[in-house]
Amino acid sequence: MSYDTAKAAFAEWGVDTEAALAQLKTIPISMHCWQGDDVVGFEQKTGASGGGIQATGNHPGRARTPDELRADLEFAYSMIPGQHRLNLHAMYLDTDATPDRDEIEFKHFVPWVDWGHDHGIKLDFNPTFFAHAKADDNLTLSHPDAGIRDFWIEHGKRSREIAAVMGAAQGAACVNNIWVPDGYKDIPVDRMAARARLEASLDTMLDRRHDKGAMLDAVESKLFGIGVEACTVGSHEFYLGYAIRNETLLCLDMGHFHPTENIADKLSAVALSLDEILLHVSRPMRWDSDHVILLNDDILQMAQELVSADLLERTRIGLDFFDATISRTAAWVIGTRNMQKALLRALLTPWDRLRTAEDALDFTTRMAVTEEFKDMPFGAVWAEFSARADVPNGPALITELERYQSSVAGRG
Repeated sequence: MSYDTAKAAFAEWGVDTEAALAQLKTIPISMHCWQGDDVVGFEQKTGASGGGIQATGNHPGRARTPDELRADLEFAYSMIPGQHRLNLHAMYLDTDATPDRDEIEFKHFVPWVDWGHDHGIKLDFNPTFFAHAKADDNLTLSHPDAGIRDFWIEHGKRSREIAAVMGAAQGAACVNNIWVPDGYKDIPVDRMAARARLEASLDTMLDRRHDKGAMLDAVESKLFGIGVEACTVGSHEFYLGYAIRNETLLCLDMGHFHPTENIADKLSAVALSLDEILLHVSRPMRWDSDHVILLNDDILQMAQELVSADLLERTRIGLDFFDATISRTAAWVIGTRNMQKALLRALLTPWDRLRTAEDALDFTTRMAVTEEFKDMPFGAVWAEFSARADVPNGPALITELERYQSSVAGRG
């Protein structure tokens, strides 16, 4: 179907496809660097361990250096319509120096900032509280040992400083997202003490106020993970309260809740108490396994809630998955495009008509319109969006993904 035919079909429902395309073009998605190298990073001195983070698979082509990772990112961005961001973890520093986590400085990330400037890509940031000898107990900011807590507090302070300088340099706020793996494999006897230590550490770490035009703090919860099956100190309830009290962003990661929980349902609930929200879009399978996102009901409902509740201006959308069983660059491209496709479908939905029916308790019309709309030619509108950005679709996209994967498959 041609775009003009699709445009006319949507117009019959009162939907303006041009307005939807124009809005979609303005929505940046923060693509995560760690898909490209299986969450290994470029540190030279950590005494690293996994800390509950695991990418499975051994597909050829993993990026081994910052330059290889940036080249892979450039290819991925070239296959995705629109202008997007990069979410960088502290373990991805680019320097010949060997600072420990409590010694990192902005200078260790200058190549990333310069690269972002050259390509028009804004950066977000994350302190790395895992894959380090001092995180071996799966306890960092809540550790009973004050010395270990101080080490991680200093790392967090330095990460915030780096993010603030990044934001000032790029002329747009850098979101600094705080996630710690802290928890217990078996049932603890004093959850309160651990959570009090985590709160005190966060308070110390976030004590210095930064210009929100340069840096925004976010805190991220988790239900459980490997080695912390019995108790996660930084639970959803803990961080929801903390974010409200301290006016930070709350990060909702789609893989960090019980499989029966609908994360889309949480958006409007927390938005009544928070100014801004950070999303980490992922696809859990049985646990927080961070699969590449599909254009499935979970993603569609998330996008629908963002649009119908008018939350796009208050929500930062980031991705968080890492799959080493498939082409890493293809994973970025497929996942990011699926997030965009979900947003496009939401932008092409006749919300006024649906709200009118719902407010009148006319649930029959609400269901009928919703179901009929599933047959609308969304694909033709997406194809137009891609064509205007000079980005391939269909077989042409597959060809480009395979061509690039072949070019990097020989990496040792």
